[in-house]
Amino acid sequence: MNRCIFLDRDGVLNRERGTYTYTIADFEIPTGVIEALQELKQAGYLLVVVTNQGGIAKGLYTKEDVKACHQYLQQQCGYLLDDLFYSPYHPQHSESLSRKPESFMLEKAIAKHVIDRERSWMIGDSARDVEAAKKIQVNTVQVIAENKPISALADFTAKDLYAAARLVLSQNQTV
Repeated sequence: MNRCIFLDRDGVLNRERGTYTYTIADFEIPTGVIEALQELKQAGYLLVVVTNQGGIAKGLYTKEDVKACHQYLQQQCGYLLDDLFYSPYHPQHSESLSRKPESFMLEKAIAKHVIDRERSWMIGDSARDVEAAKKIQVNTVQVIAENKPISALADFTAKDLYAAARLVLSQNQTV
């Protein structure tokens, strides 16, 4: 079975703008993200993005816009990401079990990639990321984000993806 790092997108892989990020021009990858992905990949983790993209349901942007941003992310990180899942739903417009804090995106990835939950991690910047992971017993690191409270369910917190990766890798050494 495979070990996996589930990654939220906005606020973890790209800079949180306080509004929807759906154009390449607005898709800013913070310092340390690519290095973190490289180190996690070298340590043998699958890298799987799980992201809510409710702006699609709101009609603000399209699935093609999301796919273009994901293609750009893949190009910038050297195609290190093993898979990208997104939920195009928003609770004001359409209900879905795929939208975090529900766990369906993670469950789909687990089935598709034969992932060992006990040796896997979710790195996200919101309580809903942590909650989705906890529903399926996956370890969590919450990236500290401005204006987002820390979840009491989070196993660890980190200042950014690079610090989260270092934490995961240090935990891996002690297991």
